[in-house]
Amino acid sequence: MKITIIGPGAMGCLLASFLSKSREEIWLLDKNAERALKIRDQGIKIEGISGNWQAKVNVTAKAEEIGPQDLIIIAVKSYDTKGALKDIKAMLGESTLVLSLQNGLGNTEIISEVAGQERTLGGATNHGATLLAAGSIRHAGRGETVFGRMDGKITAELRYIRELFNKAGLETRITKDIKALLWSKLIINVGINALTAITRLNNGRLIEFDGSRKILEEAVNEAIKVAKKKRIRLIYDDPLSKVEAVCEATAANVSSMLQDVLKQRRTEIDFINGAVVRHAQGLGIPTPVNAVLTNLVKAIESSYALQV
Repeated sequence: MKITIIGPGAMGCLLASFLSKSREEIWLLDKNAERALKIRDQGIKIEGISGNWQAKVNVTAKAEEIGPQDLIIIAVKSYDTKGALKDIKAMLGESTLVLSLQNGLGNTEIISEVAGQERTLGGATNHGATLLAAGSIRHAGRGETVFGRMDGKITAELRYIRELFNKAGLETRITKDIKALLWSKLIINVGINALTAITRLNNGRLIEFDGSRKILEEAVNEAIKVAKKKRIRLIYDDPLSKVEAVCEATAANVSSMLQDVLKQRRTEIDFINGAVVRHAQGLGIPTPVNAVLTNLVKAIESSYALQV
């Protein structure tokens, strides 16, 4: 199987590193040619809970160099999804599957416009990773990866991908209800990402302080109410307890949104807490905590050059 991961960020590098353990042809596509060359020559360095090791991966900035793929994994920021899809046309064959392992809502809809709904896979991973430098990451949290087709069918191709991921050391399963999965993952991010970006705390610290823990609970409960109103069946019996468990399991992790703020980059707030606020509109459900979190993160983004 030929597999390309698009995006050399923390998660893209983590996935490429683990999948490189397989006998499959693995590529990492980077939009930055200079960085791609550096990662290709030096490999990807991993430290953290999976040990200290290095992986050699095929890396390029030219999609046409890769050619048609069996599986394309999108691991870029949600706001870069449309841009990334412009680069994959040279890699799309008649049966190419495109898997989103991104934060937030809306990515599968964007992908299906290009690849078609029957070839679009939605997914989520509970692994935590921090980008230390180009091609260098810290594996800070381990968890399962879940994916599925938009129509809920479980095909031979999906089973093969699942087994490939599992053999590479990425605990993986297939779901028939991708909407439930994506909303369940969203709720975890709603509770963690914005709060870490604002407080500058690691994931685990959020539940150590009464103030941050209370805000986490309120943000999550608002999101749960919106999901229930939309008749989405969440995959966790107690979503709030799941968020707290993820905080504990990824205690040392620097969330992706906090990484963005520390590096003064754009965040995915509009696709996470902002998405909850948008979906709540017209449903008669107030989401004041998520609205405040969204506005605070957007204020931080807009004022990087002015901050003390």
